[in-house]
Amino acid sequence: MGVKSFFHEIKTKVSPSRLFKAMITESHEVGPKFMSQYVKSIETVEGHGVTPGCVMQTNFHDGAPFKYMKHRIDAVDPKNYVCKYTLIEGDVLGDKFEKICYDIKFEGTDDGGCTIKVAIDYHTKGDLELDDDDIKKGKDETIGLYKACEDYLTANPNVCA
Repeated sequence: MGVKSFFHEIKTKVSPSRLFKAMITESHEVGPKFMSQYVKSIETVEGHGVTPGCVMQTNFHDGAPFKYMKHRIDAVDPKNYVCKYTLIEGDVLGDKFEKICYDIKFEGTDDGGCTIKVAIDYHTKGDLELDDDDIKKGKDETIGLYKACEDYLTANPNVCA
């Protein structure tokens, strides 16, 4: 198994507290709203709430590229807006990945928005090497997810306020 690590920074106009709630602690309620074309539901399937050790399952609509995926919450710090979680199961892993580990931090900016710092460790199966297309696709999907959330929260200022 190989590990390939990447780091992205995404700047948004939404405060870190709102984004943290929407993307982490209230994702089961908010996620299906800003990702409605793909996501049918997000639910806790092991443990209780968004706490270390719990497993969250994202279910996709029929016709979406994937059926489901499961993330295990490894650490969550709502005071400092930090979350670590691991994609542990689902067809999104395909034949390339054993797991994908995420370390996310939401940092406030002077203009009231935030910078999202995303570190991702791709644990590949065997000696598989990720090519530039895989890397670009993962980065684009990550940025698209956070931008969709930003757009939803901007259009709905009372959500996660």
